Amino acid sequence: MGTFATMITGTAIPTHMTDDADLLTLLQWLSPVFPVGGYAYSHGLETAVAEGDVASAEGLSAWVGFVLERGAGLSDAVLLTSAMGAEADIDALNDWASALAASAERWQETHEQGAAFTRAVNAVTGRAAAEVALPVAVGRAAADLSIPPERVASLYLQAFATNLVIGAVRHVPLGQAEGQRVIAALQPVILAVAGRATEMAPEDNRGAAFGADLAAIRHETQDERIIRT
Repeated sequence: MGTFATMITGTAIPTHMTDDADLLTLLQWLSPVFPVGGYAYSHGLETAVAEGDVASAEGLSAWVGFVLERGAGLSDAVLLTSAMGAEADIDALNDWASALAASAERWQETHEQGAAFTRAVNAVTGRAAAEVALPVAVGRAAADLSIPPERVASLYLQAFATNLVIGAVRHVPLGQAEGQRVIAALQPVILAVAGRATEMAPEDNRGAAFGADLAAIRHETQDERIIRT
């Protein structure tokens, strides 16, 4: 199978450039401009801020770091890297994504973003892939790239964390510099989780971020909501 860039342009790219082209493709998919509406989903963080559980850069770093290590960050990374496997059962992984969603809003978040991601990739490539949860959709698409699963997972988690931090910068509020320091400080966590994910199957996931899950549940009935989850 050709590289993603070759599939789009129909033009062969020199071998020494394919890795860079695929990296640019992945960064495009994970950038804020890719139409998945990431800005509308806070993963329960809006409630955590409203209730005072996240009120500083230190609190934000701890909250996002725990979600990465024990919550949706880890489970998403496992689903993503599993979807990149040659024998991946995409339907089964999509079922796992639903089963691992601890709340209605978490289910909504992963499936709505996954559907939007799939539609965008289909529109660019001419594929007709079925809509699935976001980490499964990203892993399925990234399987055609010349990028190792661990690296794809780390960039996915970086985008995941960045989206949450950007929301907190607005709602806590925090300064832009504080937000950037939080993102930089999360790099070791992101790399460690991405590495763990490549050695796990969905059934090995024993993570649990109860505080974040409960915040997402309470967000469903929160009186004033600016964002969707």
